[in-house]
Amino acid sequence: MRISIERKPLEQVAADAVVALVFEGRREERFGAGDLLDAGEMAGKPLEMTLLHHLSGVLSQRVLLVGAGKPEKFDPAEMRKLAGAAVRRLKSIGVKSIALELGPDHASGDFAGAAVEGAILGGFEPDRYKTDNDKKSVDSFAVVVPEGANLDDAVERGRVVAEAQNYARGLVNEPANRLTPSLVADAARAMAAECGLECEVLDRGQMEELKMGALLGVAQGSAELPVLIVLRYRPSEAASSAHLGLVGKGVTFDSGGISIKPSDGMEKMKYDMAGGAAMLGAMRAIAQIRPALQVTAFIPCVENMPGGRAQRPGDIVAAMSGKTIEVINTDAEGRLILADALVYARKQGCTHLVDTATLTGAIVVALGHLNVGLFANDDAMRDRVLQAARASGERTWPMPLEDDYKEYLKSAFADLANVGGRWGGAITAAWFLKEFAEETPWVHLDIAGTAWLDESKPYLAKGPTGIPVRTLVRLAEDWKE
Repeated sequence: MRISIERKPLEQVAADAVVALVFEGRREERFGAGDLLDAGEMAGKPLEMTLLHHLSGVLSQRVLLVGAGKPEKFDPAEMRKLAGAAVRRLKSIGVKSIALELGPDHASGDFAGAAVEGAILGGFEPDRYKTDNDKKSVDSFAVVVPEGANLDDAVERGRVVAEAQNYARGLVNEPANRLTPSLVADAARAMAAECGLECEVLDRGQMEELKMGALLGVAQGSAELPVLIVLRYRPSEAASSAHLGLVGKGVTFDSGGISIKPSDGMEKMKYDMAGGAAMLGAMRAIAQIRPALQVTAFIPCVENMPGGRAQRPGDIVAAMSGKTIEVINTDAEGRLILADALVYARKQGCTHLVDTATLTGAIVVALGHLNVGLFANDDAMRDRVLQAARASGERTWPMPLEDDYKEYLKSAFADLANVGGRWGGAITAAWFLKEFAEETPWVHLDIAGTAWLDESKPYLAKGPTGIPVRTLVRLAEDWKE
């Protein structure tokens, strides 16, 4: 999708369709909106839409009026949804070029960037493998701003971030037979070469030498070999001595292993590498935006399969740190691969850590499909990530991580068990990871409930969401000592 800026009245913009906002409780006479309000055909409620054709004095053949809700509640997050919904509505009727107007009240970088992000995200479809020839797409999207508004950088940033988020969504959308761990590594190499990142891929032999027993234990049941992808971004001039490590769970398919999952819905377990895909997407954007902070991503990629060599409940493995782990449930595999990746990230010099994973069903019980669950061992690091999440419009909620929860992970036979029983499952999973982050400031983002949409939204297609790419990029951009 080509992105541009128009600095002229919306009526004079040449596009297949133009989009104008209508606010609840605010009378707008342009395009006949006032008459629609008077007739009760439109009230300006969020994402309410009316499509008009061939209006006098309007160059475009179509005008889409979109409800923006109450003016005092309209923020960049709502703009992002509105733009996505407008693109999806117009795309469905074959519109190829769209222009959306930002009025004087919203001609700022935050709103312009959000509009571009929403448009690009709304244009994504998960139908790559459908063979019909009538797939619809939007070729161009313009942000219409007042004369003199200097929003070029914000619009470009919005494009970069949204395309990175869609890149992550595309990876998550790939079925497990078309995206094995080694193929994720190939995708990472190609992206790194395109964007100017350093890329290293550790194979099984190298991980054996590093004594990554937790990661290798998960991988041993699959015919697909494991990899640990390392992507490095080094700024030309770092404004901070900090080194941010991004660790993403990359289970390309999760059968549950010997503790096999129910068959109902198992096909969705291709999405269990959404955390790793988010790290790849974030690094893609970071390489283009070039913040003054060193960032390295670590993506452990495995398949979790119940083969003849698969690890069993009751097995004891030793992580890279030397800690021993009793594997009670082989379906709690994500925390095992992340444990070794977190230790490796620390040994590579990372001073701050964020891991992202589709880790637990328990977080979905706690927060539903609306909020990412955030756990942290450091208040300042927690606040950094929360601020980045709020600025990027990705809803995130802090969860408790008191010391008492460690009691649930006691094992009579090893240093700790990989599960802590039924209660507080998302918290005990986070506590397990905390053991391997140790004293390094660390945040864990459990995206099990937010990385996938089971049903489409007006502004977003069914399937992968790309969360939390925007949060991670903003975190790197806004980093201060």
